[in-house]
Amino acid sequence: MSAELFQRFVGMESKPVKNEVEKGAIRKFADAIGDPNPIYRDEEYAKTTRYGRIVAPPTFSRTFDYGAIPDFKIKREGLIHGEQEFRYFQPICAGDVLYCSTKLVDVYDKEGKLGRMTFLVHEQKGVNESDETVFIAKMTTIYRG
Repeated sequence: MSAELFQRFVGMESKPVKNEVEKGAIRKFADAIGDPNPIYRDEEYAKTTRYGRIVAPPTFSRTFDYGAIPDFKIKREGLIHGEQEFRYFQPICAGDVLYCSTKLVDVYDKEGKLGRMTFLVHEQKGVNESDETVFIAKMTTIYRG
């Protein structure tokens, strides 16, 4: 398996998927990561903050549905999460509706101790109902095929 097999998908993007941000999901996520910050769970407290409502933790966007790039198929076996970065332009809050998509932005090979590895770089984006970009995440996955 090499980068050549994935090159034709570079630049292709999934159709945006509607994601509704629910306060219960935020609370469960905060519990799962062990973060007791009241801004993630206490509505009364959240009302006193500059956001005025419950805010999602920074990595909450990993829970969203981003859809699938047409015809892009890859076996889950052999995938390794390599790197993740998030850029936020607005906070994600309970009650938000975001349209999320993913795009393959780069693919390349590297040789390692165990042989060739293919690196797949995806850009994930969330856009609100006013067509403003709320966040962009970049995720690198290593495929060993």
